[in-house]
Amino acid sequence: MTSPATVASYMRKARRTRAAALLLLANNDTEGACNRAYYAMHDAAHAALWAADVEALGSVIKTHGGLASIFGQELVQTGKVSIEHGRALGHVQKTRLLADYSADAPADIDAQEAIALAEAFVEAMEGVLAVSKP
Repeated sequence: MTSPATVASYMRKARRTRAAALLLLANNDTEGACNRAYYAMHDAAHAALWAADVEALGSVIKTHGGLASIFGQELVQTGKVSIEHGRALGHVQKTRLLADYSADAPADIDAQEAIALAEAFVEAMEGVLAVSKP
C-alpha cells in the first residue's frame, strides 16, 4: 500500500527526478536525461498547483497539455510564477517528446538545457511553496 500524496512528497519526487536527469546525462543518456528533466518539472508543477489550492491531492490533472494550460492560467497569468518558467515547462515538454518518440537521441546541449531549465523550475516552485505556506 502506498502512502497518500502530499505536496512535500511530490517535491521530493521532483528533486529525485532532477538528480536522476544529471546521472543519466553523465552516462551519455540524453534521451533519459530529457525525460527525467521534464518529469521533475511535471511533479513540481503539480505540487505548486496543489499548494495554491488549484488542484486537489488525489485528483490529478490527467494530461500534460492540461497541466501546462492550468499551470499557465492559475500560476503564470496570476503572477505567482514568472512567464519564463511557464515557457520553460512547455519547452522541456517538447524536448521530452522528441527524446521519447524520435529515432535520434537529443544532442548533449539540448539535454543540458533541459536539465538547467528543470533545476531553475524546481527551485522556483520551492519558492512558490514557501510563499503559500500558512
